[in-house]
Amino acid sequence: MMAGGLTDIPGIKVGVSSDIEAVTGVTVVLIEEGARAAVEVRGSASGTRETDLLRPGQLVEEIQSVVLAGGSAFGLDAASGVAGYLEEKGCGFPAGTYNVPIVPAAVLFDLFIGDGSIRPDVAMGRRACMAASEGPVEEGSVGAGTGATVGKIYGISRSVKAGQGSAAVRKGELIVAALVAVNAFGDIFDRQGNLLAGPRNPETGKMDLTTEVLGAMRTGGFSGNTTLGVVATNASFDSTALAKVCQLAHDGLARSIWPVHTMWDGDTIFALSKGDLTIDVNLVGLLAAEAMSTAVERAAMKATSLGGIPSVRDLGR
Repeated sequence: MMAGGLTDIPGIKVGVSSDIEAVTGVTVVLIEEGARAAVEVRGSASGTRETDLLRPGQLVEEIQSVVLAGGSAFGLDAASGVAGYLEEKGCGFPAGTYNVPIVPAAVLFDLFIGDGSIRPDVAMGRRACMAASEGPVEEGSVGAGTGATVGKIYGISRSVKAGQGSAAVRKGELIVAALVAVNAFGDIFDRQGNLLAGPRNPETGKMDLTTEVLGAMRTGGFSGNTTLGVVATNASFDSTALAKVCQLAHDGLARSIWPVHTMWDGDTIFALSKGDLTIDVNLVGLLAAEAMSTAVERAAMKATSLGGIPSVRDLGR
């Protein structure tokens, strides 16, 4: 059954901070008591922080937050605000008299929409923490999805507004949930394979298929993309098993975004284990793909027009 979102997993909070005028923002996933984690980067233009710690065999086994932000590499500053907030609460890896919060982060490129000189910073990261709750995840053009757009082969002015989406799948006691900020070079498709959001043809105004345009142009794409996601489960996994969950969750992106994982994207998915259920990792990974593909669709359908870029709803789709 599909319902809810990432906060359906007990112990996980989500908060956002959005600058609507500058069209950028931050989404913070808080796990103050800690969670095992992994990450998989499949795009070729990623911007990340502390992802090496998530490889199997590392000293630190749990993290306290995941930060998704706009602002390209500048937006990584927001993670420092999250780390400071968590330190004040006594959360983190014990190191002598200090607790060091472990805060992996990833950013997407939204500098070509709104005011690119204003980026997520320490203060914005902290505000997202203060807004975090176990309530329903905010969706649409908020948080890291504030400046998200898709279908950019004709340039940002002919793209379609996307945003942030979340979904959860339940199978008995098992919960697998996903959160995603969709800022893809490619297009978004629904579960039946129908085009939801793609580049708007400069002459007709109708949506084209990026793959067809790319084949006809025989030229490069458009820089300034990246889809960022987090999947979480109440099953108990170590980082090695969670790495497989990440891999399968990326299949959810491939079902709903095409093309995906290009040289112009920095597609990154984190996986979190916060629970004690003993479940087959393949089942969890397959459900993660289901939740992710649904979250991507919601990111498109919940978005609102910003920065002069129309949303799917405003285009009458």
